[in-house]
Amino acid sequence: MKIGILTSGGDCPGLNAVIRGAVLKGVRVHDAQFVGFTGGWKGVVEGDFVPLDRHSVRGLSRQGGTILGSSRTNPFEGERGGPENIQKMLDENGIDAMIAIGGEGTLTAAGRLTDAGLKIVGVPKTIDNDIEATDYSFGFDTAVQIATEAIDRLRTTAESHGRCMVLEVMGRNVGWIALHSGMAGGAHAILIPEESHSIEQICEWVLSVRDRGRAPTIVVSEGFTLDTMNEAHSHLGFDAFNRPRLGGIGDRLAPLIEERTGIESRSTVLGHLQRGGVPTAYDRVLATRLGMSAIDSVMAGDWGSMVALRGRNIVRVSIANAVGELNRVPQARYEEAALLFG
Repeated sequence: MKIGILTSGGDCPGLNAVIRGAVLKGVRVHDAQFVGFTGGWKGVVEGDFVPLDRHSVRGLSRQGGTILGSSRTNPFEGERGGPENIQKMLDENGIDAMIAIGGEGTLTAAGRLTDAGLKIVGVPKTIDNDIEATDYSFGFDTAVQIATEAIDRLRTTAESHGRCMVLEVMGRNVGWIALHSGMAGGAHAILIPEESHSIEQICEWVLSVRDRGRAPTIVVSEGFTLDTMNEAHSHLGFDAFNRPRLGGIGDRLAPLIEERTGIESRSTVLGHLQRGGVPTAYDRVLATRLGMSAIDSVMAGDWGSMVALRGRNIVRVSIANAVGELNRVPQARYEEAALLFG
């Protein structure tokens, strides 16, 4: 069997470990052949791929990014897009099936293509940890570690100047990165999309910290909304799947806090640093296991399935069910963290 692998959407620590796990098990156990589509769905639509063998994936588990490249191309758009054209390309090149490694947008596209008759298996990829069908997604642990280190660094400079520091982290419409890094870094307030707050409440926390002789540190997820906002802040346009590119809420909050409290406030947007660098040991192991399990799904002909972590085990779930709901932070988890605010 000849299998094509693609990595699409935002890059993520652990992508290369998935590729390595899939290729090594596929070659050694199933005598399969592999190609990698370059640039995500863009490579699929354009028929642009490279061979993958044991030599080409050697040592990949510790390497960040993706050797295949990525993009936010929509495989249903363009002259060569759509299921019929993609299937024709696969047939012409003797490619029997595909493994699509990606987040919500990538997996939604993979599900639609599977419904149209293509043979695809999904692997969840997102630093946001927002795919409901898996307990954790690889890349999340690395992003939290990077954000936690940033909080540790910001707290030292905040204490030196008596400033309020606002750290904006990624997460899109869920607050897992903010919640975990904020708790680990001892943030004085954690603001997430699932829980809206007033600027008055935020300033109350800030003043409480100042009155104790400390410098306030706030972690805010990019999708957070004040109670006066109807939607998350976005000024960067839309991606290929017509989703708004979020970001900038930290820059809005810092001046409001300074104006209302008189405490000098600064905003730091961590941005793509959360996606870069080498994956943590946890993410390397999880990504490798998911890659190996994806091959088992291919060999079983379980098209339209996605491999997922449930407890300690890797299981298969339907892609359709996986992308149906977001994995949001439960209120109980937020209330647990909120006991530490102020």
